[in-house]
Amino acid sequence: MIQWERALLDNGLRVVTVAMTHLHSAEVALYLKVGGRDDPPGKEGLSHFLEHMLFRGSQEYPTGLALETAFEAIGGAVNAATDAETTCVYSRIHPDHMTEAIELFASMLRSPLLTDLETEQRIVIEEALDDLNERGEEVDIDTVTSRLLWPEHPLGMPTIGTLKSISSFTTDDLREHLSRYYRPNNAVLVAVGNIDHTLLLQAAGKAFGSWEKGTPPAAIPFRGIQSTPRTLFVADEDSQVDLQLAFRGFPISDGRLMATRLLRRLLSGGGSSRLHLKLREEMGVVYSVDAVIAVYTEAGSFSLDFSTAPDNLVPAITATLDELKRIVTEPISPDELARARRWYLYELEFGFDSCYDMQVRFGWGEIVGLVWPPEDEQRELLAVGIETLRETARTLFAPQNLNLVAVGPVSQPLRAEVEELVAEYERWFKENYL
Repeated sequence: MIQWERALLDNGLRVVTVAMTHLHSAEVALYLKVGGRDDPPGKEGLSHFLEHMLFRGSQEYPTGLALETAFEAIGGAVNAATDAETTCVYSRIHPDHMTEAIELFASMLRSPLLTDLETEQRIVIEEALDDLNERGEEVDIDTVTSRLLWPEHPLGMPTIGTLKSISSFTTDDLREHLSRYYRPNNAVLVAVGNIDHTLLLQAAGKAFGSWEKGTPPAAIPFRGIQSTPRTLFVADEDSQVDLQLAFRGFPISDGRLMATRLLRRLLSGGGSSRLHLKLREEMGVVYSVDAVIAVYTEAGSFSLDFSTAPDNLVPAITATLDELKRIVTEPISPDELARARRWYLYELEFGFDSCYDMQVRFGWGEIVGLVWPPEDEQRELLAVGIETLRETARTLFAPQNLNLVAVGPVSQPLRAEVEELVAEYERWFKENYL
């Protein structure tokens, strides 16, 4: 059983310690409840860009090199990530240097210099260009799908921003965003490894105790309603078509998250999963097929993702939709459910050996309101039965949740065939379940 403790500083900073005393390394992370959905209109990508700028130096470490060198001196390799709702700065460290790590994090987040803005803009623009074709059109399927899933809402915008928005950022934009969202009562500090909770609290109090709390603006809620399936085709000169079948799913607080995770495993979670066996081993039309779950405060999605040649597109989509019909209609066998549970339990236990996995579980979980101790997750896993899975599938895979996106060389006749497949799926579902 994982031992963890949580405390609250007077300024609202949550401090979490996960004890893994047998390890010779530790992981420290600081999460903030700010992401792409919090970017101001016309300034898409600002949260992500600010995360980049933290590495440009601080008052105590005036260059990026000085910061990197300071982290390396304690066994660190500092990194960061921004998604739709959170920003995280994290580093592996030697557990003997936990106090120094906390001081470094405080310096980065509380007193960044935000210099060399134009240099960082060029770097991030290069990153953003990876998602565009030679005509400047978005061809990254995740970005295209997000726009379809969450139209006219910040959740549908690329976290990295656009070429126009990235070029527009100013130092004033960064400082205002920092002042609004980088507040202790909007943050979680988590340390995992051979770390003493009392010592961590002392270090956090010294480094962050004078950090002033604030009231970050509330995110704009997503209230869009989808009543029919939607399709979107983006032309791109490639040998294959990238395809996503993205269903609007459940928000982070929904009790069906565990059932959704098991459905992901059953459909696309290894060599024995249904779509792997069907699309790859039987039909030979894909190299791999993936399923991705996204959860947000008030929304979520479940996406099936694969690439295939244009000639294989209709057979691949047909087989995928047939498999969804089957999982909605037929009870999952006890043996198949047992395999999925066993795999899940092993993956859960493997995470006990990873400082990174544990800091995500308890740090990200704390900031988004999904603290899921492993023993609680195990209990929920074992409580999900065959009928719960089928009921969840019927809700999740309903046609009014479906958004199909294809990026690649799809001719007009091929588009018509795909659209008819989607229409047939909708008709079948209505006749049987609506």
